[in-house]
Amino acid sequence: MKWLTGNTVDILTALNEDFRLTQEDNQQVEEQVRQIIRQVIQNGDQALKDYSKKFDQVELQELFISQETIDQGYQQVEKEVIAALEAAKENIISYHQKQKQHDFMDTEKTGVLRGQLVLPLARVGVYVPGGTAAYPSSVLMNVLPAKIAGVKEIIMVTPPSVNGVPDVILAAAKIAGVNKIFQIGGAQSIAALAYGTETVPKVDKIVGPGNIYVATAKKQVFGVVGIDMIAGPSEIGILADESANPTYIAADLLSQAEHDTLARTILVTNSISLAEQVEKDIYRQLESLPRKEIAIQAIKNHGRIIIASTIASMFTIMNEIAPEHLEVQLTDPISYLHEIKNAGSIFLGEYASEPVGDYFSGTNHVLPTSGTAKFYSPLGVYDFVKYSQVTYYTKEALAEVKDAITVLARKEGLEAHARAIEYRFD
Repeated sequence: MKWLTGNTVDILTALNEDFRLTQEDNQQVEEQVRQIIRQVIQNGDQALKDYSKKFDQVELQELFISQETIDQGYQQVEKEVIAALEAAKENIISYHQKQKQHDFMDTEKTGVLRGQLVLPLARVGVYVPGGTAAYPSSVLMNVLPAKIAGVKEIIMVTPPSVNGVPDVILAAAKIAGVNKIFQIGGAQSIAALAYGTETVPKVDKIVGPGNIYVATAKKQVFGVVGIDMIAGPSEIGILADESANPTYIAADLLSQAEHDTLARTILVTNSISLAEQVEKDIYRQLESLPRKEIAIQAIKNHGRIIIASTIASMFTIMNEIAPEHLEVQLTDPISYLHEIKNAGSIFLGEYASEPVGDYFSGTNHVLPTSGTAKFYSPLGVYDFVKYSQVTYYTKEALAEVKDAITVLARKEGLEAHARAIEYRFD
């Protein structure tokens, strides 16, 4: 891991340079994705089948996965896994139900009614990653908030494989209440959801994490449909002092490093001794890690140990990083909660390990990455609704304010606006 020391300004400068180098636009990917989207628009289902053969080495006869196949997949999953998914579902629902927002109307002035309607989206597309691992937890995290919001139709897409879609993904979709599943992945699946094909319905919004091709496709179709966010590689930041357990910290850093060779793992501490122990333990734990080759690349290339002089400077640095996952392993961690300004999901204390949030606490694990926690939020019920404003005036109420309206309209040079009010009183 690379160590950064010095004053706060120098550390932040070094981090910003690291970030700039890893976030440079990949023009080749942009153009490849643009071409894929164009082909899906022009050739529909056939393009999806061609790309599945090219990228996934799977020749598909059908894109749609039948209910019978879903039910069979569910039956193949171990009972303890089903029980764990059901328990996680219960926690996710209990947490996200508290995010529901409601209509309001006010009649503060005589003859005037103002309000807001909270309306669920009609149809949402959920992307569930495939590739090197299966992510049933992502199914629950994306689908259940949409169900709570009142979305009527949820379309799930996930990459195919020579052995079909993993049974555990089908089981999670059944448990969450997905309406339709299509075995398509990559940029081509995002194009299908955005524009529709002969069999894949066009959706109103696309959510869910994916690789660089999926993220780039979501960026390119934004405006045709809504998207949740453009997610980058996974990341974790840990704030720790001399009281923290180095073995726990090493394990938590590796829990993100095993996701992706581009994953970012950052420890910020005021204890050189702790930092040395953590680094030593990381390499000890790596030896027995099944995804060692992935994790070791992430740790070597994107792992950082930052030594700060004070706890205050530790928070300054971490707030600038704005990590996707933030662990606070300081003495009395809850007392520092309001020092945190930018983070996707916050984990307080040595027993709130980040995987608790990934799987079970009920908080969402679809989170802003790459510093976007400064302006984005975790996926939630609010991502699956839209708002319509409501206005009602009686003639008497409008008469009281008509002169103010026409003055403003004419000041902006919009005479028809002014006349639209005045005609009601001529």
